[in-house]
Amino acid sequence: MKRHLPIALLLASAAIFVYGTIQLVALRFEVGDVYPEYSSLRSDPLGTMVLYESIGNMDGLRTRRDFSTTNRLPAEFRTTYLQIATTVDAWQRVPDDMFHEIERFIREGGRLVVTLFPQSTKPRPLENFRKTEVDPEAEREKARAPSLWSRWNLSPDVIDLTASRDGAYEPVLAINQSASALPSSLEWHSGIVFRNLQSPWQPIYTRGADAVVIEQHLGQGSVVIATDSYFLSNEAMLRDRHADLLAWFLGSGTNVVFDEAHLGVVESPGVATLMRRYRLQWFVAALILLSGLFIWKSALSFVPRRAEETNAGHIAGKDSFAGFVNLLRRGIPTGGILAVAYAEWKKSVAQTGRYAGARLTKAEEAFSAENSRTGKDRNPVEAYQTIARILHKQNT
Repeated sequence: MKRHLPIALLLASAAIFVYGTIQLVALRFEVGDVYPEYSSLRSDPLGTMVLYESIGNMDGLRTRRDFSTTNRLPAEFRTTYLQIATTVDAWQRVPDDMFHEIERFIREGGRLVVTLFPQSTKPRPLENFRKTEVDPEAEREKARAPSLWSRWNLSPDVIDLTASRDGAYEPVLAINQSASALPSSLEWHSGIVFRNLQSPWQPIYTRGADAVVIEQHLGQGSVVIATDSYFLSNEAMLRDRHADLLAWFLGSGTNVVFDEAHLGVVESPGVATLMRRYRLQWFVAALILLSGLFIWKSALSFVPRRAEETNAGHIAGKDSFAGFVNLLRRGIPTGGILAVAYAEWKKSVAQTGRYAGARLTKAEEAFSAENSRTGKDRNPVEAYQTIARILHKQNT
């Protein structure tokens, strides 16, 4: 029992370590800080899970997440597609098929809502930057796939926010310019603006003379672009929630889709995906446990080992002569050994001429006398010795 105690303690420690690791990973995924900012899978202040779950609990609305990597938008009628916290550079190159897919979605009654990742200051150019040669192929590719901003006649720019003493940037006021029943002003946490806004775009909120929230109707649907995403975050849902503003962003759609793929959260079909889908985690855990028990069984014997002294009386192997004797004993009866030996002698040695005829005759008579006896009168050993003496005298 004492010999197996360290192994039992080692297995128990390994089980506790694995359990703790699983709980730690599960806790991180539950909080969601492993996901990008403004992901609907995050429950901390930087996520948008509160908005996702709040919409899902409303009657008449259905929510889901889009993890696909294809450039296909939902085909359901009256669907609001939310792309939260995308970057300005993400729309710099939009292929024709993707642009046509966006317009198809909007014209058929969809509402596309795009909010940009907050940017406090304009990026500063690097000092002593050495300009590289222009790649003609890259320029041709850029001409074939112009930005979405140029397709929609939009000019995004950045007006720096003011930094406070503690290093944080102060929000600015965005003023409502529409006739909709929306909050008159909002705290805006991004410096991105749209300059020189042109029709058919309509400014909804502006920062001075520049728009920060714009809308355009196209066909049966519409598209909304906001330069900030803070008002959709979990923190804003607690501290600065505007239900009327959120309802306006969602529109009249009955389906709300949160795009996660543009944040890098994609679903790649594979074994792990199928395991999660069909809840096979316990099967894998049982398989690992079974493998561990098999390794343990192969490494250790549950039968106690024999004491060393029991191996001292081992039986040594026999030589070839002993094996030959055992073979004769198994194949020839004890009473017939003399007859078999004499018959073999007559076939071989007796034919060589080494023995005189008289001696051979006497040996034959001795063998016949022994062979004629029965029962207890037979003595093959004495008869063998008699024949041996007769032949020995012959040789001498």
